[in-house]
Amino acid sequence: MNEKLKLLFKGIVGFCLYFGLSIFQTLPFELMNIEFNEVPLILKEIYNVLCEVIIILLIILLFKDQIKKSFKDLKKNHMKYFTKYLKYYIIALIVMMVSNAYIFSINDGNIAENESNIRQMFALAPIYTYISAVLLAPVLEELTFRLSLKNILGNNWVFIIASGLIFGGLHIIGTYSEPTDLLYLVPYGSFGVAFAYILTKTNNIFVTMGFHLMHNGIIMAMQIFTLLFT
Repeated sequence: MNEKLKLLFKGIVGFCLYFGLSIFQTLPFELMNIEFNEVPLILKEIYNVLCEVIIILLIILLFKDQIKKSFKDLKKNHMKYFTKYLKYYIIALIVMMVSNAYIFSINDGNIAENESNIRQMFALAPIYTYISAVLLAPVLEELTFRLSLKNILGNNWVFIIASGLIFGGLHIIGTYSEPTDLLYLVPYGSFGVAFAYILTKTNNIFVTMGFHLMHNGIIMAMQIFTLLFT
């Protein structure tokens, strides 16, 4: 098997592992005739975290050679990468803020359903939501929608566009209710495009993970501030 086919195979397996998590996550409970929604919240939180950690570890094992190489590179060039590519994160942030403000204005002041769900989840299970959103989701999503997808798609620009569309689409696909919801492809997809572009330039998944972790950390800090002081 040549190198391109190996990368393609690994990318497909990485995608399957990610989506397998959402499809089969409750299967063990179903086999034991246990209704997952009736499981105590704390047990569901622990189980969900364990599932995400297992998938992350499996994907890391799948890409261990690339990840080792990227980690060595990051130790030498982390400051260069941060200062050089921070502007692309800021551009994506501005696009997100402006587009969200516009959608908010034409949507009778309603926020995105995905954002509303996150806020509700944070109010119910703040520790799990923080761990999942800030620590686990950025790692898992970068391994899937950047590293795995880049291995599948050879052309950089096809990868960048696909990453933006898929990443944005998955943030609205479960909450779509009217045509204006498609506008949320812009704010969510902007980071998919930015992170994919950064990966094509650095070929280092830890760089995009770092920016993603930073972004989600900022968002969750704002959620905590809102919860405590409003």
